[in-house]
Amino acid sequence: DHSYSLSSGTTSEELLRKLNEQRDIIALLEGKMKEMKGSIRRLRLAEAQLREEIREKDRLLHAASAGTRKRHGL
Repeated sequence: DHSYSLSSGTTSEELLRKLNEQRDIIALLEGKMKEMKGSIRRLRLAEAQLREEIREKDRLLHAASAGTRKRHGL
């Protein structure tokens, strides 16, 4: 709005174009950020499921090895 804040040779139209370009970039990045948050959420759920599967398999292995030791008198 003030002449001292404008660089020499920069018109209002150029500044408006630059502003709109920046807004487009921000909108694009916000969209990517939402996608990435969704990916992170899905990966965390998958990780939790895998950890639960590992715990269950560990329990089964532990129970099986305890049963084997009992049968062999260990």
